[in-house]
Amino acid sequence: MAAAAIVGVDIGGTGVRAAKIREGAIVKRAARRIPGHDAADVVLAEVLATVAEVVDDETSGIGCGVPSVVDVERGIVYDVQHIPAWREVHLKEAFEARFHRETFINNDANSFAVGELYFGRGRGVRHLVGVTLGTGLGAGVIIDGRLYSGHNCGAGEIGAIPYRDATIEQYCASHFFRREAGVGGDVVAEHAANGDPEALRVMHAYGRELGHAVMTILYAFDPELIVFGGSIAGAFRFFEAGLRERLREFAYQHALARLTIACSEVADVAILGAAALYIDALAARH
Repeated sequence: MAAAAIVGVDIGGTGVRAAKIREGAIVKRAARRIPGHDAADVVLAEVLATVAEVVDDETSGIGCGVPSVVDVERGIVYDVQHIPAWREVHLKEAFEARFHRETFINNDANSFAVGELYFGRGRGVRHLVGVTLGTGLGAGVIIDGRLYSGHNCGAGEIGAIPYRDATIEQYCASHFFRREAGVGGDVVAEHAANGDPEALRVMHAYGRELGHAVMTILYAFDPELIVFGGSIAGAFRFFEAGLRERLREFAYQHALARLTIACSEVADVAILGAAALYIDALAARH
């Protein structure tokens, strides 16, 4: 009989979180800060020690999301954000050698998208794009009910597309607020919540720029759902009008009536999404 639990692991630039998940619910957690500037093997040892706290006899497999470029087939992570020593780490190999459980590795944006597919807004949806809005802009693509990573884990790299004098990411992530207001998006959102006219103007302008990113997604993937996550997504009510204003430029207006744009409502979506990498991989296999 197959074991009843999956372990999800979310590796960030400053910490690692792991959880044992049974029937879609987190039943055990572990977390610790990781010494991002230490040697690669020191960081890896901390990650493995954290995961060891939640792996047990019920664990059938492991999924792990990492903010990096990933060789999905071999589970190798490259140039992990904020962990300088992790230039090439054979993470799948390390997990499977330590825990003897099949492990799937992918980047954090893809983990977010597949997390929404199995545990969030995407349940029952066949085509969706999950977009993370924060320090950068990441996107994960679900096609016909399965995660699509592309040949080099590069599918959905909308933020890297040239736009104006830079890239979409420079206009649709935290860079925008620093450039336009001199502060982070969280500060602008706080001022907007208090009715500050300048903050509301900046949020509206941000929405228009994000609208361009949404149109790019629509032309490339034609999803039925776009779901936002990340630190900036919480300010959706302040930039939604600008976004929809920009979408009036979309060539296929009839298609917008069939599109849902929403924000994630899943707590711990990074961990659940990491676990969903395992679910999705097994589903694709069959």
